[in-house]
Amino acid sequence: MIAPTQPLLKPMNIGGITIDTPLTLAPMAGQTNHAFRTLCRSFGGVGLVCTEVLSSVPLLTPGGLRHSQRLFDWTPDEFPIAVQLYGAEPQIVAEGARVMVDHGARIIDINMGCWVPKVVKKGGGAALLRDVCTATAVVEAVVKAVNVPVTVKVRAGFDDGVVSAIPFARAAEQVGAQAIAVHARFAKQGFTGHADWEVIRQVKEVVTSIPVIGNGDVTSATDARRMFEQTGCDGVMIGRAALGNPWLFSQIEHELTTGQPAPQPTPYQRAEACLRQAVLTLETSKLKERQVLLELRGQLAKYADGMPDSHVIRSAIVRAESLAEIEAALSGVLHGGG
Repeated sequence: MIAPTQPLLKPMNIGGITIDTPLTLAPMAGQTNHAFRTLCRSFGGVGLVCTEVLSSVPLLTPGGLRHSQRLFDWTPDEFPIAVQLYGAEPQIVAEGARVMVDHGARIIDINMGCWVPKVVKKGGGAALLRDVCTATAVVEAVVKAVNVPVTVKVRAGFDDGVVSAIPFARAAEQVGAQAIAVHARFAKQGFTGHADWEVIRQVKEVVTSIPVIGNGDVTSATDARRMFEQTGCDGVMIGRAALGNPWLFSQIEHELTTGQPAPQPTPYQRAEACLRQAVLTLETSKLKERQVLLELRGQLAKYADGMPDSHVIRSAIVRAESLAEIEAALSGVLHGGG
């Protein structure tokens, strides 16, 4: 038995919004849509969720706004939820934030962590960390433009070994950012190597009044406990480890609260959640069934872990082009009830 660590799970306050459980779902492009956020919420333990990232530029033209609106999938019952934007020009990001608030956003999160080339080459995402002054100007412009809390998600820095997250965090707090999430890898690492949690600890040391949320290499309650204890962070953000594993937040909450390991989902529960995610995605997406399944099936395949004949089920899911084919792939487990 592990001693309970309830004090680690203290509520966070982000600009007057209380996050009851300091476990947050990271924004992930193509992954954290309404269906997946709803599924994570249904199992409990997650205090704050975030949308997929939206580019601020298309939001400023009628045609671009209409195209982007298929990603405007947040609903009032998801509160608290952050809407994430990226961009390179302070005033353009600020105008994009205004559009999001007009469409119901209650927290604006600025993406300064994305490392993929198509974002970086436009000067957005983690590329902003190459120039702390410009990055700070983006935050300040958004803070002045909207009347909701503004948060930022960053990497340790852009170039390997150049830790810009620390001076940026101090500057961002001074211009009004209400929280900062730190993925403790450099942008050029992508998801390779290990996250250096010392960066999170140092960011926590330099800010004075806003929450710091740690991110990177948390896949279990043990990892979450270590991150809280080693860095002093106020919250823990989880991304890839939650894919195909929406129970992770509730498992972490259970273990850090009771000191007892949480029960693992049965094969039937895994199959049922997989099907629920597929159905809910189809119900809420503006895309056609085949296109939805082509985008979703890689994530659904992750649920096969822990199922009997998992390789057969996984192979069937990754070839599926319809809900009927997903149901067929899972039918043995669902009908077996195991």
